[in-house]
Amino acid sequence: MTEIQIRTEKMHEEAEHGIAAHFAYQQAKTGKGYLERRATFADKKELAWIDQLQNWQKNFTDPKEFLRSLKIDFFQDRILALTPKGEVIDLPAESTPVDFAYQIHSEIGNACLGAKVNGKIVALGQKLQSGDMVEIITQQNKKPSESWLEFVKTSHAKNHIKVCLRGASQNFLAKKPAAKVELKLSVESREGLLKDIPEIISRSHINLQSLAAQENGKTTLLKISVGAAPKEKIQKLVSKLEKLKGVKEISYKFAR
Repeated sequence: MTEIQIRTEKMHEEAEHGIAAHFAYQQAKTGKGYLERRATFADKKELAWIDQLQNWQKNFTDPKEFLRSLKIDFFQDRILALTPKGEVIDLPAESTPVDFAYQIHSEIGNACLGAKVNGKIVALGQKLQSGDMVEIITQQNKKPSESWLEFVKTSHAKNHIKVCLRGASQNFLAKKPAAKVELKLSVESREGLLKDIPEIISRSHINLQSLAAQENGKTTLLKISVGAAPKEKIQKLVSKLEKLKGVKEISYKFAR
C-alpha cells in the first residue's frame, strides 16, 4: 500500500504549525505485514483550545455566525501575553487588555476597571504584543461599558459584553437613569495608586462606574465616573482623594 500526500506551501505551514499540528499519526508494522495507522494524543494542556471551542460553541444558535466568529478567534495570527504569575494567554493578534481579561474569566472581564502592560498604565483599547505582561485591575460590582464593543477583538469578549449589557438594560427599564459625577485627577504614577482610589470610592459608599487613564508627560490624567450622590458626599470624597500620595490636582462636575 502506497500513500502520496500533495499539499501547497500554505497547507504545509498550517499542518506543521497550525492547530492541526496537535494531532499526529504514527505507523507501525503488524504481524500481518502491512502498515497500521494509530492515533497518538497530545497533552491536555496542548488541547485546552478544544475544550474552549466546545464551551464557546454553546453560546451560538446560528451555525453561520459560529463559523464567522471561529475565523476571527482561531484562524488568525496569534499573540502570547503573560499574566503577572507567568501564565501564558493565547489571543488573536490586535487583542486588547479587555480581550485578555475575558480570556482569563468572564467575571474578570466584566469587572475590568483598568490595565497595566509591562508595569505601565494603558488604555483598555490598546493593542497587545506578544510577550506583554498584562495586569488587570478589577472593581467589585463593576459592569462592562458599551464602548468596549468598539475595540475588543475576540468574539468571546463581545458575546460576554453583550450578554451583560442586555441584563443591565432590562434592569434599566424599571428605573430612570441617574445622574453621575465626573472626576478628573492629575496624578503622578506610583505603585498601588489605581487600587487606593477605587477603595476610597467604595468606602465612601459611592458607585464607581468607569475609570480611564491617559498619560501626559510625567503625569497621568485619570477620568472617573461615579454614581449620583449628594454634593456634600462628593466634596468629602474629593477631600479624601486630595490627601492621597501622588494626586496633584482634582476637579469634578455633575452630568447625565
